[in-house]
Formats: sequence, structure tokens, C-alpha cells
Amino acid sequence: MAANSRFAVAAHVLSLLHIHEGGRITSEYIAGSVNTNPVVVRRIMGMLNKAGLVQTSPGVAGATLARPIDEITLLDVYRAVQPEDGSLFAIHDNPNPDCRVGRNIQVTLDTAFTRAQQAMERELAGMTMEEVCLDIVNRP
Repeated sequence: MAANSRFAVAAHVLSLLHIHEGGRITSEYIAGSVNTNPVVVRRIMGMLNKAGLVQTSPGVAGATLARPIDEITLLDVYRAVQPEDGSLFAIHDNPNPDCRVGRNIQVTLDTAFTRAQQAMERELAGMTMEEVCLDIVNRP
């Protein structure tokens, strides 16, 4: 199973918008940088727009940041593009209740998964997109 890449693509999009601030860059340009289809970029941009992280205008090519880059955390980005429940992990729905493992696996894993989710969210909340962009521009 491949991990979902929406979060990384969303961070890529926001980085491009900041680094090319002042100009309106198109989804085609962003798609070229991400190396994906412009439709994928437009879908991610829609999620970022809905979350209040970017501004887009119907019929106008390009997008801009809706908030200062130093006020956008990685947690904001993660939450913008994740499914409604925002869970990092999923537990299978119907384990066998007649089996000791099946009967107890959900509650056991839920505790560990909840702690892992909380730790990840604390880390993401502590890093801004400005830090991401600074790291990018300081690399060759």
C-alpha cells in the first residue's frame, strides 16, 4: 500500500507560491515542478483554498497565499488535505469477535494509534511553511 502524497504535494504547492510570491503561477507550472498532472494540482489547490491557505479566482490562472507563510504550520497543511476524520491510521472494521486477538485488537491498537497521531500533530504544529521554504532555498 502506498502512502498518500497529498500532504507532500500541498507543501510543495505552498512552497512554490511563496518562493514565487508576487506573481500568479499556474497549476500547469506547479504540476511541472511536482511532476504530476495539473488536475491533481487543481484538486489540492481546491483543498488548500477551502482551508483558507490559498486564494484562487474562478477563470483566473494562478493562485496566491491567503495567509503569511510564517503563520501556516505543517499541521494546517496536513489538516487541509486529509480525509474528514484526519486519522493517520485506520483499523480494520470487522475482526472476528470469537477470536481473542480479533476481539481485542481494535482497542489495543487504538490507544497506540492515538498517541502516535498526537505526537505527529505536535511535531507538525511546531514547524511553519516558512521554515520549509527557508530550508529549500538554502539547499543547492
